[in-house]
Parts: sequence; C-alpha cells; structure tokens
Amino acid sequence: MNEKAKELVQLLSKECESMEDIHTMLKNLFSGTIEEMLESEMDEHLGYDKHSPDGDGSGNSRNGYNKKTLQTQMGKTQIRIPRDRNGVFEPQLIGKYQTKSNNLEQQVIAMYQKGMSTRDIEDHLRDIYGIDASPALISRITDKIMPQLAEWQSRPLDDIYPVVFFDGIVFKVRKDSKIINKCAYTVLGVGMDGKKEILGIWISENESASFWATVVNELKNRGVNDILIACHDNLSGLSTAINSIFPKTEQQLCIIHQIRNSTKYVSYKDLKPVMSDLKKIYQAPSEDDALYNLEEFGENWSKKYPQIYKSWNENWSELSAYFKYPDDVRRLIYTTNAVEGFHRMLRKFTKTKTTFPSDDSLKKSIYLSILEIEKKWGLPVRNWGTIIGQMMIFFEERLQAAKVS
Repeated sequence: MNEKAKELVQLLSKECESMEDIHTMLKNLFSGTIEEMLESEMDEHLGYDKHSPDGDGSGNSRNGYNKKTLQTQMGKTQIRIPRDRNGVFEPQLIGKYQTKSNNLEQQVIAMYQKGMSTRDIEDHLRDIYGIDASPALISRITDKIMPQLAEWQSRPLDDIYPVVFFDGIVFKVRKDSKIINKCAYTVLGVGMDGKKEILGIWISENESASFWATVVNELKNRGVNDILIACHDNLSGLSTAINSIFPKTEQQLCIIHQIRNSTKYVSYKDLKPVMSDLKKIYQAPSEDDALYNLEEFGENWSKKYPQIYKSWNENWSELSAYFKYPDDVRRLIYTTNAVEGFHRMLRKFTKTKTTFPSDDSLKKSIYLSILEIEKKWGLPVRNWGTIIGQMMIFFEERLQAAKVS
C-alpha cells in the first residue's frame, strides 16, 4: 500500500463509524475527484485557470454548471459539470450523453462474458454496488459489443487453412413467444502456424445445402482461397457446398460420430462384438485392409444390422480420407474433437442461460465466450511441426501456390 492509500485509509478510519459512512465518504470522494478533473479540463479548454486575469477579453469564460446524475459502482452520484459561455466545452472524462461510468459498463460486460445470467448480474449490482439495473439496461449495455461482433464475424481471414472443422451446438432461443431449438454452427480453423481460431459462428434452425453454401461462400469472400482438409459430421448439405466452392478440399467425416450413429440401434448383447468388428475397420493400418475388414463386417452383420454396413459403404470416400496420412495427421483429422472441445468450454460459459431471448442475445454470449476461450489457445496443436511437415509433402503444389500469391 502506497503513502496516499495509507492516508486515505487513516482518514476513513477517523471519520467513519459504519459501512454506510465509508460508502458515503467514498461516494463524495469519487464525485469530488471527478469534478476537480472536469475543472482541469475546463482550464485546458479556456487556456487559463479559474479566476485568473488572463481570461479578461479572451472571448470565452466559465458560465456556471450543469448537474448530471452519474450511475457508478457506488450507486447514483450527482456531478457538477462546468460549462463555458460559448457553449462549446465538451468534457472528455464524461461524455455529453453519458449517464453511467464506463467502468460499470465494463463490469457488466465482464460478468456477461463469464456466463452470468441477466438476473444474476442484476442481483450482483444491487447487492454489491446498490445499483438497480433492469434487464433492459443490462441488455443495452451488452448491445454495445454488437458492432465489435459484426466486425469480428466479417474480418479478413488467412489465404489458406490446412485443416478446418465444422460442427454445431444446440441452444434454446425464444421466438414468437415460443421456445425453439437453434443450432450455432462453428467453423474452427487451424492456421499455417498450427494455432486454432474460430473463423465464425452462424445461427440457424435448419441446415441445408443453401445454408452451408452461404457459410462457405462467406469464408471465400473473407479471403480463404484454399482448405486442405475439411472435417465434419456429415452435416446436411455441407459436403456439396464445400465441393462447389473448394473443389480441391479433401473431406473427412468424423469417425467417432459414425461409430455412435452405427451403434445407436444395436442390441446390448451384440454391442461388444459389433464394436470389435468396427474397430478392425477404422484402426486398420491401410485403406485396403480397412476395406477388407468392411466386407467381412458386411458378411457378419448385414442381415441383422443392414443400415450399418450401408452407411459405411455409402460414405466410404469421406470416411477413409485419413488412411493415406501418417499417424500424427490421422489423429488430428479423424474426429472433430477440436471443435467439440471448444463446444464443451462454450457450454460452461452459457450453462446458466437456459433460454436466450433472441438470436442477438445468443450471438453476444457466444462471442464473449470465444474471447475468453481463445486466450488459452496460445500454443499450436500437438506435434504441429511434424504434421505440417507431412502435409507439405502431400499438398506441396497448393502450399507453394499459396506462398507465391
């Protein structure tokens, strides 16, 4: 504690007998400090100190005060703001239409960012600071990040991404007095430096080829010219959209999702042997071995569970892309774990908000969560040096073209 802080503590201890006294004195100290700073701004604006003869004949002078009630962390505080005779003085410390301290707004946004609900924020401000902040006021404060969110969603992206993951997470959103499920679709890219980055979030009730065409076109318009490998969970219409806009991109369906979908309707007594035979397929050392094991699986289980063999066979071209790569690349692309891990962290930030009043409310919450989550993504993905070295062999021409452009 520095000397000035000690002096303040001593003053408070002498003059105050209760918590309310301390609060009142701090409130008065705050307002007095603000007013002194505003007087200094006026001195600077006029070019001379208060009561100085230098102001005689200067063409402008002080002209009393306006009163303003400022909402602060310590409650409502009345501030006297000096005005000049010419009416041109605009203080920088407190804006012309500002009615609350910026620090309070930052506190509200920070609490919203940590996942607190509007009701929790309202209660916190009342209990700690004695401020009555309605849900509408809290919403207006958090709305101030919407331009920042829009700028983030449309920011320029890198020319090339070695790997991009697509996945969705469902939230409940109010629409026309009803609560419906909406999916926030996340696109997570791994850049040439191996670092993860959320490229964007898109909210929709339904996925379709036209929806995904819009998403992928946005990525293209924001500067992405090539995606080497796209990983996803066979989202409806996504493969078609990627093929039409990035025709050279290899697509890898998530093996874990494929296994879950395959075993969804398998009886308990058959689950273990079915899983064992599926494991022979996806853990095969080569695609030829995997295809042989797939045929064996069909012979063993097609009569009892025809949908499993049919699904693996029909999607084989996008299920088997990872077989051509070494182990480090395989481990990165054969599941959508990277984006699912992000969604698990996102759920921690949003778990207190069971229902969102609007799409904008959901967007704000997700965006602020992303800012927090990405702080922990300083390092490249595991073994990235080896992975990018191997990918440079498989995609040499495309990576060289990206360097030239």
